[in-house]
Amino acid sequence: MTGAERVAEQVNAQSAAGPTAAGEPSPRLRPQSLMLTYLGNYVLGRDIAVFSGSFIDTFARLGVGEHAVRSTLTRMVGRGLLERHREGRRMHFGLTQRSEGILRDGDDRVWRRGVLNTDWDGDWTVLAFSMPESWQRVRHDLRARLTWAGFGSLGNGTWIAPSRVDVRPIVAGLGLNGHLKVFAGRAEQPTDVAGMLREAFDLDGLAGGYRAFLDRWDRPDPLPHAPDDLARYLWMTTEWLQLVRADPRLPVEHLPAGWPAVRGQQVLMELRDRYRAPARRLADEAIEFVRLG
Repeated sequence: MTGAERVAEQVNAQSAAGPTAAGEPSPRLRPQSLMLTYLGNYVLGRDIAVFSGSFIDTFARLGVGEHAVRSTLTRMVGRGLLERHREGRRMHFGLTQRSEGILRDGDDRVWRRGVLNTDWDGDWTVLAFSMPESWQRVRHDLRARLTWAGFGSLGNGTWIAPSRVDVRPIVAGLGLNGHLKVFAGRAEQPTDVAGMLREAFDLDGLAGGYRAFLDRWDRPDPLPHAPDDLARYLWMTTEWLQLVRADPRLPVEHLPAGWPAVRGQQVLMELRDRYRAPARRLADEAIEFVRLG
């Protein structure tokens, strides 16, 4: 079995979201997630469109087949994340304004802000909503947006975030004027802040994700069957980004002792320094593109 085939087994196992050896849920590393990681690292900011064959050759390193790559590209075009650019008989794919925004946000969350809130100022944002039962879709959209923005639910339509948050862009377009109340301030005694965090956020789920990451990466030779450091770098950063997107950056001082994200972020930075240069070299060798504009 080749290295790429071994990695393919791992990708497929992760995509099935089966339990790890430790019994924790595995992350779902879909081809689109890996594609976004690739685009964010090697296409964002270059004003280029990449030849479809380059995607196929690169993702073969991760055991993602040609059909899955082409299907992913087509779906991303349909979702407004990529644009097609024909050059002769060749099809190339470039970023859209929407995908650039998503990729810049991911880059900021991973490499600039990080997951550790070590300088919390004590401020909270509290949002309460009430709407007719018939507004089920609006309620679902609001909850999804609030979760993405780092809010957790205390039940009965009350959500909290451990920072001051401008809610206006989060709820834009939902038609909720008159159905929301938003406050910002500090928790007063006798509020049990640590208990409130446990109530509003899935701390066990977050910790399990970080422990699974450490099981794979906190070792001398991570992912030994991967064919090269480009495959390792794409896998690692995709997995970490999914953890970060689910993490509301809770204040470390109120989290359980030995919070695994602390070591996880250290491992990420150490391996980034090891993999980034060779991964960039391999990516540059494999990419064919046309310039836009």
